[in-house]
Amino acid sequence: MIKATDRKLVVGLEIGTAKVAALVGEVLPDGMVNIIGVGSCPSRGMDKGGVNDLESVVKCVQRAIDQAELMADCQISSVYLALSGKHISCQNEIGMVPISEEEVTQEDVENVVHTAKSVRVRDEHRVLHVIPQEYAIDYQEGIKNPVGLSGVRMQAKVHLITCHNDMAKNIVKAVERCGLKVDQLIFAGLAASYSVLT
Repeated sequence: MIKATDRKLVVGLEIGTAKVAALVGEVLPDGMVNIIGVGSCPSRGMDKGGVNDLESVVKCVQRAIDQAELMADCQISSVYLALSGKHISCQNEIGMVPISEEEVTQEDVENVVHTAKSVRVRDEHRVLHVIPQEYAIDYQEGIKNPVGLSGVRMQAKVHLITCHNDMAKNIVKAVERCGLKVDQLIFAGLAASYSVLT
């Protein structure tokens, strides 16, 4: 059996209220992903995106992972974990910074996005994603890529997606009890949009 790290493989895992699904994809040289393994199990121990029976969730995750490993002929060591449920929330924020030189650099863009995402989210929540919506330089709004443009100050409008910290920790704990590492937490709705729109 080949380890998932020996080939360029990515593994997605979603632990839902109805089912647990695992998907193994092989990343091709052109960047496309070829699905080579799937596994699923009716979900037990989940309710509205939260864990209510940890051991039941662990068993379901292990069953789905075992099926995906068997089909893909690989050993899975880490996953990208999709989150959903009523504990996910969103908010729009704005950040503003002076432009360090006459021309906007990538560092300026990173700084303005960092400023926008540095707002205080509810204590029990943590940020999953920061999605830049648009930029403005001085009085020009609606800019998609400000790098190379001139101005004095730049503003970024970003969309923050957050999740309840303890609910995320409990789902991660179930995955880790299967001997897996969580590479990244991803909002399931955002992951689905990428699969449909790209």
